[in-house]
Amino acid sequence: MEKLKNEIAGEITLSPTPGSTMKKWREIFAITQAELASVLKISPSTISDYEGNRRKSPGSGVIKRFVNALIQIDVERGSPILSKLLQGSDKTDQYFELHEFATSISAIDFQKMIGGTVVANEELMKIKKLYGYTLMESLKIILEMPFNQFPKLYGTMSERAFIFTQVSTGRSPMVVIRVTPMKPSVVVLHGIKEVDPLAIKIAEREQIPVIVSSMEVQKMKEVLNKI
Repeated sequence: MEKLKNEIAGEITLSPTPGSTMKKWREIFAITQAELASVLKISPSTISDYEGNRRKSPGSGVIKRFVNALIQIDVERGSPILSKLLQGSDKTDQYFELHEFATSISAIDFQKMIGGTVVANEELMKIKKLYGYTLMESLKIILEMPFNQFPKLYGTMSERAFIFTQVSTGRSPMVVIRVTPMKPSVVVLHGIKEVDPLAIKIAEREQIPVIVSSMEVQKMKEVLNKI
């Protein structure tokens, strides 16, 4: 538990926009500004000012109280988020890479950053927001990764982009997404020009925007990892 607290506090402290990172973690724990303000014994407007980066960057004391409040509220709810964050961490980097953004970004901004083209559900892009991405080789995930590892593709939140590399038509990744209970907010199919019609149909059924991008993978990571 202390390790998790230190990780959250460290991320906020080192963030160029601490308030935005505080907002991200509040949303990860599904806590309202009013609930958090009540535990911290401050006004919701103060929370709003911090999250909007309108107040001076919080000091270590404020950050410590903030993190402890998140934990306290979640424990009182039965620890639904903590149980996920603290679950055993098997070695998964051989299958995929996770990155959590310091603050949420819109799907439209994400698309622009990776130089992508939306090929399915473009109308949903304006309402989707992302907290991170998962980068993976399509066939390696499908053929080699144990099924019990699939939930870990979602990191701390399912509101993220799945970026599939080594894709031929896009059908296989979308079939996998179709049969799993959790869904990403956005799917990126890397390096292809034409997407299989079945993949498009699945995306439409699941209400998941699909983006095609040919940006070099390392460059894409460098751009996204700055968020």
